[in-house]
Amino acid sequence: MEIERGRRSRRRNRVLIASVAGAAVLGGVLVLLPWNGGDASPPAPGPAALARGAVTTGVPAALPDLAVLIGDRERHLRAQPLDGASWAVLGAAYVEQGRRTADVANWAKAEKALHTSLKVGAERNPQALEGLAALAVARRDFPAAKKWGESAVKAAPKRWTAHAVLIDAYTGLGDDKGVGRALEKLTELRPDAPATGARAAAVYRDRGWREDAQARISDAAAAAETPAERAAYLEQAGHLAFERGEREEALRFFEEALRTDPDQRAAQVGQGRALAALGRTTEALSAYQAALAERPDAEYALELGELYESLGLGQAARVQYDLLRERVRDAEAAGADERLVLGRFEADHGDPARAVRLLREEWGRQPGIAVADALGWALHRTGEHEEALEFAAIATDGDKGGGVRSALYVFHRGVIERGLERYGPARRHLREALMINPYFSPLRAPEARRTLAELGEPSVEDPPR
Repeated sequence: MEIERGRRSRRRNRVLIASVAGAAVLGGVLVLLPWNGGDASPPAPGPAALARGAVTTGVPAALPDLAVLIGDRERHLRAQPLDGASWAVLGAAYVEQGRRTADVANWAKAEKALHTSLKVGAERNPQALEGLAALAVARRDFPAAKKWGESAVKAAPKRWTAHAVLIDAYTGLGDDKGVGRALEKLTELRPDAPATGARAAAVYRDRGWREDAQARISDAAAAAETPAERAAYLEQAGHLAFERGEREEALRFFEEALRTDPDQRAAQVGQGRALAALGRTTEALSAYQAALAERPDAEYALELGELYESLGLGQAARVQYDLLRERVRDAEAAGADERLVLGRFEADHGDPARAVRLLREEWGRQPGIAVADALGWALHRTGEHEEALEFAAIATDGDKGGGVRSALYVFHRGVIERGLERYGPARRHLREALMINPYFSPLRAPEARRTLAELGEPSVEDPPR
């Protein structure tokens, strides 16, 4: 009898194993699949499964897949409202959809879903905590991102995606040591993941290690597992190439990103940027307009407005600046911090004194390198050149944290030095800006050339100051 019972048990186990082998999890639902026991590969995962895999591992997801995942989780949660894990997945999907589309209505939905996950889920819920950190990054609320990210790491120290979000939080706070620790931990936990390479490339870029950054992002794009992920890394590679002044190479990266994922709007804006630098203005304007139609981002509106202004099309520029103000109001109403982009706009195209007020507040709250540059420039525009130079030095001096090789930052420093009659350093920095990237801005690159011409060559009779 014991032998017979053992045989029956083994038969039941074989049936169970065969049943599981013929099933798949799609959108959190177990679905039986036909399986004939052959060597054929199982069917590819559906859109919801692909998007869920992306948002739970911190990589870009395709917009159509995200829409399917959101609909799937919303239906599931109407039937199972106490499923904390699904609330966390839904919240992360809202964050990613908002990031990809610049639709700030997603922020409130994401916040509600993630806090619900904390309320109904386990006491230690690292996925929801990490989602709140990612939401804070999307809103440019870096102190909150640090708080939620560190809580996620405390709840699950080996959760590598939480360390990735902390890199963004520490970068926004100007905490270079924190960035280094987070990248070191991320590399230790997931050394070969394409997402790790992409994060490392961003950190290397900020430190001025341009060749290392390009190598890491190229490897990440080659190893990416989905078209949306690969397109995001190609866009990052194009951005790095453009910052080096390599217009043709940047355009190739941006166009390949768009072929890989037509919804990659950052690549479409990059395409416009590269086309404008190549003198293909009509195509550039079309690329910008197409991107803004689908992703009305304030940064994109500022960039297109300045391109119009460089072409002498003041009315068209003002339309984009009005769009920028509208997007800033919407984003701030949704809990985002838009003082940096608004301060940059006001310094050059509005009220520089207001720009100083906005950016001083931003510096007091989250003193990143981009804020240092913007505040220094705003102070220069109000005539406070000495203090302006202090912030410009922070943004451009590697010993003070500003290791990034930014032509715009160096240009700002050169113009500020000219305002202080420090003509030698002014010439050096203006030349350096044009060496880094001769096409860095349709407005400011020509200004750099004009200013250099006005300064002329240093006098051989007078000693350098």
